[in-house]
Amino acid sequence: MGKSYSKDLRDRISEHVSSGHSRRDAARRFGVSASCAVKLVQHVAKTGSAAPARQGRPPGAGKLAPHMAKLVRWVEAQPDMTMTELAAKLKRETKVVAHPASLSRALIGAGLRYKKSPDGIGVRA
Repeated sequence: MGKSYSKDLRDRISEHVSSGHSRRDAARRFGVSASCAVKLVQHVAKTGSAAPARQGRPPGAGKLAPHMAKLVRWVEAQPDMTMTELAAKLKRETKVVAHPASLSRALIGAGLRYKKSPDGIGVRA
């Protein structure tokens, strides 16, 4: 995902447009695309601030969030359960379909790690 322009540049574009110049003129003057200037002025009109909006999804959202406590309990009760087995159990008990990789990322986010021991046997931390 791209980075937002600096707050200083965003403020200067907004001030240039508010002083009576066109959005396209502001884009040419400050070396940004016309759509950037147009969207920035719309954002300022909507929010009152030239600060960039938060990027990405909000944390904690998603279909697995309401089931995290249940997933952690299942994994702690049976540490050697595979992600495929966990996905099947989740589907069977809650009717929520989740890919094993999504379950793995969710469990890592919840603080569960799967550490392999030197003798080749996995151990949950």
